[in-house]
Amino acid sequence: MTRSRARVVAPVLALLTGLLSVLAIAPAQAYDRDCGDFATQRAAQLFYLGNGGPRLDPHRLDEDDDGIACESNSCPCLSSRTSGGSTPSTPPRSAATTRVEQSATVVHVTDGDTIAVRLSTGGTRDVRLVGIDTPEVYGGAECGGDEASQSLRRILPVGTRVTLYSDPTQDLKDRYGRLLRYVHKMSTGRDVNRQQVYLGHARVYVYDHHPFQRVTGYRKAATVAKASARGLWGRC
Repeated sequence: MTRSRARVVAPVLALLTGLLSVLAIAPAQAYDRDCGDFATQRAAQLFYLGNGGPRLDPHRLDEDDDGIACESNSCPCLSSRTSGGSTPSTPPRSAATTRVEQSATVVHVTDGDTIAVRLSTGGTRDVRLVGIDTPEVYGGAECGGDEASQSLRRILPVGTRVTLYSDPTQDLKDRYGRLLRYVHKMSTGRDVNRQQVYLGHARVYVYDHHPFQRVTGYRKAATVAKASARGLWGRC
């Protein structure tokens, strides 16, 4: 082969090799993942960050857009929003450093943001739905309080099985000894706290200037509720 012909052929071969490499990788990248493909939340979070999260979420693993993937998956858990593994925000001094997950059954709905549950490990505990606040129904009823309570009773009738998740950036309990938790219905996996906000029965509540992990998604839900004049936004 002449030297001039070799100069022409070499770049063409390099281009073809590159195209073949891309075609070989493309099917694996095109495979759509969901939370059920990951054994733990940590595994899902690492995959999510490695595929552009939180800026991009091509596999839709972060349903509430708070930078945390597959929050209903079991621990080990990872709340980092950077691929380096560090958490950008500093939690309160008394906050938990790891997420607690508990299975329970609803035994009573106290009001729009508080329930009582029987833990699968034994014992009954009061649970305050973290990140939200509903109008009062005791000690001076407020507009929308009864509606918020009725909404939560419809969502969580007595006997409903739920999964409770703590937030590593928040305390495990409030000053009254109630567990501070995200409440997910086992049957649907839905975040009940956020659902109350979306339906217009609760406001987003940030305690002591320490935003909770899901605050971005909750605020988006509140914006939709206000724009549609749902619940207290249309009544009060």
